[in-house]
Amino acid sequence: MKKRLLSTLIAACITVLGMAQAVLPTSSTFSTTTLPTGWTSSGTGFAYYSGSGNPAPAAKFAAAGDKLTIFFNSTPGIIKYDLVGNPPPSTTWAGTFTVEESVNGTTWTTVGTAYTALTTAYTTFQNTMNSASRYARFNFTTKTNGNVGLDNVSIATGVSTTQEMSVKQSSTTIVNGGTFSTSSPVSTLSPVTFTVYNSGTVGTLSITATSLTGPAAADYSVATTMPMSIGPSGNSSLVVNFTPSASGTRDAILTITNNDPYANPYVINLNGIGGTLATEPTAQATNMTFPVTKSYHIQGSFTAASPSPDGYLVLRKTGSAVTDVPVDGTVYQRGDMIGSSKVVYSSNLTGFFPNEIVANTGYYFAVFAYNGVSTYRNYLITSPLTGNITTSATMMPGTYYSTISTSNTTFVTDLHAKINPHTIELYSSYGPNFAATFYTRDTVANQRVITCVYSGENKVYTEPFDWTTENFSREHTYCQSWQPTVNATNYTSLPEYNDYHMITPTDQNNVNAIRSNYPMGIVVGTPTYTYMGCKMGLDANGHKVFEPRDSDKGDAARCMLYECITYTGVAYSGAANTTTTYGGTPVAGTNIWSLPSSCYNPGILYAQDQNVLKQWSYQDPPDNFEIARNDFVDSLQGNRNPFIDHPEYACYIDFSTMTYLATPSTPCATVGINETDGSFGSAFIYPNPASAAFTIMVEEGMNAPATVSIINMLGKQVASYSNLDTKNGIIECSGLDIANGLYLVKVKTGNKTFVSRVMINK
Repeated sequence: MKKRLLSTLIAACITVLGMAQAVLPTSSTFSTTTLPTGWTSSGTGFAYYSGSGNPAPAAKFAAAGDKLTIFFNSTPGIIKYDLVGNPPPSTTWAGTFTVEESVNGTTWTTVGTAYTALTTAYTTFQNTMNSASRYARFNFTTKTNGNVGLDNVSIATGVSTTQEMSVKQSSTTIVNGGTFSTSSPVSTLSPVTFTVYNSGTVGTLSITATSLTGPAAADYSVATTMPMSIGPSGNSSLVVNFTPSASGTRDAILTITNNDPYANPYVINLNGIGGTLATEPTAQATNMTFPVTKSYHIQGSFTAASPSPDGYLVLRKTGSAVTDVPVDGTVYQRGDMIGSSKVVYSSNLTGFFPNEIVANTGYYFAVFAYNGVSTYRNYLITSPLTGNITTSATMMPGTYYSTISTSNTTFVTDLHAKINPHTIELYSSYGPNFAATFYTRDTVANQRVITCVYSGENKVYTEPFDWTTENFSREHTYCQSWQPTVNATNYTSLPEYNDYHMITPTDQNNVNAIRSNYPMGIVVGTPTYTYMGCKMGLDANGHKVFEPRDSDKGDAARCMLYECITYTGVAYSGAANTTTTYGGTPVAGTNIWSLPSSCYNPGILYAQDQNVLKQWSYQDPPDNFEIARNDFVDSLQGNRNPFIDHPEYACYIDFSTMTYLATPSTPCATVGINETDGSFGSAFIYPNPASAAFTIMVEEGMNAPATVSIINMLGKQVASYSNLDTKNGIIECSGLDIANGLYLVKVKTGNKTFVSRVMINK
């Protein structure tokens, strides 16, 4: 059923569509990643700074050939902008950054002087542009060291010394080649008044003729008598009558012949609607493919419908086919929900790049063709193009660990050598390079959401993300104050400070500042502080510890263990960290990078307990999100977290001394059947041993649907159940087909997690 948002009894409704040119004056402070009309970016390194700007955020030029181009509609005046050279650690910025202009968008000349030296503080520059130019471009011509930040760009309106034509409908400028949209009931005349301006200070603007062409040209007529003349700085009305002869889309082209040397003819695309909705498309797109499918990224593509519609709406659903349909007269944005499906794309292009992608997950898509803008939009909802793809279970090469064996006495040094050295990705670039491209998710009204890993807090924001504004931080899971090299020369340029495998987004004031430099541990008794899913308090030994939410415990543990194995024994320059005590002794400018036995003198005189980390790693094994995260960091840094790929590896390392354990217990933190630590609820399984079915008893009174994961002794999930009925704390699992052995059973129901073990014996 069509949703009619405009009554046919209402007079013409008028809107103006987006245009290809910017209207002067034009400006941007890059407070969002949506550039103004007429502004386009290109290049492999163009992005946005969240912490740099005047004030932040700002545009970021990170690669030679990165460009920002502005196409505008009239005579320009002063172009003004702020520039900074952001150097890499321990070096200065070097390169060439050029501000250019063009009359035709093909031949470019430098505005002022190309910049070959930029300071590390934002500096304001301005230049006077050629009155004939209609393009401006910022161009990172040559990169030697560092990146360029650009902020507060503006182009003022200049003074034309000859006649210059511009057109407005009401207060909105319609540029040459732009589109104007209007509607009227069928067979009802609706006049549209355009105001034609001569913005030149010298010369008379002469309008000699108008013409109407296009598929529905007969529905339009020009009511104003031609020719017409407009003196310097003057204006006059041009009336066009629209009388739709049929419902739906009624398009035409208005061509205005004039003596403006830069805008003759002046063309306006007329997008008329008879009634309330554009004409429904007659065909859907075809041939959906997925040219790129990784564990953390999908690229979708399809063949355009014929005849081509105005655009396509792409919906996505996880785990099952899309059955939801859009509603006519509604414009959806990325992140909006239609039933249980999420909008991932709305445009006239034939490719889409959804975010929020994790490993080993089936994604289903449906593509709907549409015509019209705003409340005129009309969707073809029958037989949409559909397709689905399952992301890779892992991007780890099959032979990646072929040289690693837990039976070798050299296991620790072998594993270290496998994952270090690697490519450095800077801490300052973590926002645009990683958080914005992996951690963030779409939500309603074209907004994004990022989650604090420790607490589970969701922060909704409008791009670009700004750490300070949103009160979030880039948390070093292995505290930077613990690191043996914290006092080394150029510490913040070292790989261990910048490693994305252990940097995570957290709430700064409510979580990160509270965790401070304290070890992670299991809080017993009443916490001294709680914030959503995390807490501070005393552990069983009376030590103050920080406990993240259950779903992050294994993740946090593997981040910390990764840091230990990656950097143990790495040489560095400068003084060793004297405020933290380790289980081993630094040797000749190197450090063993064990977990600290005294975290931060004089306030924290106790250790980070490795047994807690090993236990968490076992109880909260890598899920699809963490596997995808590992793969994505590998794509940036060229190394992997081995404790995600092989959780059992942690059992063979004493992280207090960074030495090999030849005969560890497996799993590392072995507990008896039906025993758990205090951070999870207790569960009872019967019969135990079981064969293909068993019953789980959790907490009396629990009735929320349950998710059950079955995890083997290597930490890999081998089976799972979703939306199981929980009846007064009783959950039934059946149809299990796994090999004999001991398994961890993890139950999530409501906001609680329960862990136990079951022996399978068929």
